[in-house]
Amino acid sequence: MSKRGLLPAIVIAVTLGVGILIGTIVSRGVRAARPFHPEAKLLGEPSPTELSESFARVADRVDPAVVNIKTESDVRVSRHKPGAHENPNDDGDGDGDDTPFEGFFDHFFHFGGPPGTIPETSLGSGVILDPSGFILTNCHVIMRDSSNQPVDRMRVFLSDDDDTSKGHPARIVGFDRWTDLAVIKIDPPKPLATATMGNSDTVRVGDWALAIGSPFGLNSTVTAGIISAKGRGIEPGREGEFKHFIQTDAAINPGNSGGPLVNLGGQVIGINTAIATQRDAYDGVGFAIPSNTAREIYNDLVSTGQVRRGAIGVSFVNGRNQAVLEAMGTEHGVVIESVGADTPAEHAGLRLGDIITAVDSKPTPTGDDLLGLISEANPGSRLRVNYLRDGKPQQTDLTVGDWNKIVGENDGPAPKPVVATPASADGGSKGGLGLTVKNLTTDQARAIARDLRLTSPEGVVVTDARLGSFADDLGLARFDVILTMNHQPVLSVDDFNRIESGLKSGQSVLFLVARESDTGFTTQFVADKLP
Repeated sequence: MSKRGLLPAIVIAVTLGVGILIGTIVSRGVRAARPFHPEAKLLGEPSPTELSESFARVADRVDPAVVNIKTESDVRVSRHKPGAHENPNDDGDGDGDDTPFEGFFDHFFHFGGPPGTIPETSLGSGVILDPSGFILTNCHVIMRDSSNQPVDRMRVFLSDDDDTSKGHPARIVGFDRWTDLAVIKIDPPKPLATATMGNSDTVRVGDWALAIGSPFGLNSTVTAGIISAKGRGIEPGREGEFKHFIQTDAAINPGNSGGPLVNLGGQVIGINTAIATQRDAYDGVGFAIPSNTAREIYNDLVSTGQVRRGAIGVSFVNGRNQAVLEAMGTEHGVVIESVGADTPAEHAGLRLGDIITAVDSKPTPTGDDLLGLISEANPGSRLRVNYLRDGKPQQTDLTVGDWNKIVGENDGPAPKPVVATPASADGGSKGGLGLTVKNLTTDQARAIARDLRLTSPEGVVVTDARLGSFADDLGLARFDVILTMNHQPVLSVDDFNRIESGLKSGQSVLFLVARESDTGFTTQFVADKLP
């Protein structure tokens, strides 16, 4: 081999040697990546189909029991247009021959309803709970949009219907607007598939859940999410007293109402009812009525056609108002803010400002606890109520009344009292509470006392609550009427000034305030400690 041929061979040999040496060093350098603890169990590959199969099993099991509900009501439409060219033949009822085409339109475009009407339609869902055709849904699904009256016609569409355009006529068994639940009935040709009700009390935040229904009329739609919260209240006041929702991020849209929210065991844990949204569609927050509530309402409706609840005729704040309780000298109980006339509470001697601590030896730390104990009692039954009055324990026995009678009678509009405006510009107060108050006129004070059934006229009206002040932080506002401060009656601005001047930093201040509503004045206790 020539010298010219030998040189490339030497270069190749040296290169290979360097490569082997580098490879050996790198190989030795990564030995630290070997397991330190051979006894440790290595993680296995996750199954990409396990959760998906769980969802599919639930959907297969529950979907046959979920129905689509279509409703229709006849809305009367008047084409009568009063004016210079009024038709003399029109009788004024809106369905006269206003035009030569009146009969034509009535004949061809009344969509099955009486002449002079158009259909008001809506969509919803429901879940079959009995093979004979009893279906649980929302009350608002079977009610007219424009009034609190049932719809004129309903048809239910089953998941296995051969003719998807016909459906099954349905009738209302009963409804309960306080929980927004209803039961309807169809007469199927054969026993139907049913869903199983689960125990909503065992549901945990973070559990998976599926919502099944007919959003936008799209039958058998399944969406998945988790339980986001429990016991969520979304309606203030009396309308929300029996509605403590399960919150979920499973997609719920218009048309899902009345359909089931189910767990991965295929059990119904809620009835999808409402959404929180800024755009009238799914925004990530949906609400379902817990199955335990739904079960009780369903049983009452199929048994008697109505829901009977107990009531005693008192109003109070749901939840715990610790500042008010402390200002009243206790840590537990429900403060009575009004007592209805001729109610079990009044007959038993309960008064505004009493603090109910127990019912039949069961503690009532919050308004919800009290509401639950009273509403679950049968009308006509006897209950023993423990309460505090002026810090002293007392008790009384009362006969439970019927919720529908006591609350229903108070639901209608009441005569509105005179608006509480100041009597004059004299005597205003601008003390450390941040309030400006004025005297009421004699007629105004008497009207408020009559409306609230007070023993004597009292109160001063707030004309200003300074922004950022103690009063503003408490929520006091213009036109509130202050009846008492720290249990002392406020009959005039002079009384208010005298009580206010004696207050010290760190002291609790308790107000009894009257506020005007659509049905008259209501009372509320508010309290906090002075800074």
